[in-house]
Amino acid sequence: MDPVPAQGNGARRNEDIALDLLKFAAATAGVGRSGTSSTGFVAGGASKPEDQVTQLLELYARCLRVVEGKPA
Repeated sequence: MDPVPAQGNGARRNEDIALDLLKFAAATAGVGRSGTSSTGFVAGGASKPEDQVTQLLELYARCLRVVEGKPA
């Protein structure tokens, strides 16, 4: 059983829009990239993969709140 009703009018789900926003923001800011050429959220070197995943999940949550019109 699909918990989300199908949208036949071409409308996109908020989660899909937030994911696209996440991809854009992460690519622009260099989040999730390996190497030291990133603009970086972490000063003093590359962050651990676990930290990068946490940053991406937090960024997705922020993107979803923005798309839904909720305060940050």
